[in-house]
Amino acid sequence: MATPTIDTPEYMLYPSPRNEHRVVFEHQCFVPHPYAIIHLPDYDFEGRATLFSAQRKQDGRMGQLVTCELEIDIVRFERLFDPD
Repeated sequence: MATPTIDTPEYMLYPSPRNEHRVVFEHQCFVPHPYAIIHLPDYDFEGRATLFSAQRKQDGRMGQLVTCELEIDIVRFERLFDPD
């Protein structure tokens, strides 16, 4: 069964079936690489995090949205993420 989409003011989100939590957290990072492999456990976050396939409504750009419960975790993700 398909997971329902989540419609926010900024994004149309498609939850990853691997998410342990079904929450869009406050701290977010849009990654404009829809096919990059993002394995959240590799980032050793202190709090909870979720990953979504996303379409940014502003320009229709496809990508992924990482959301984190804690600001320090989104800062860590932005520092460590390398799409190449």
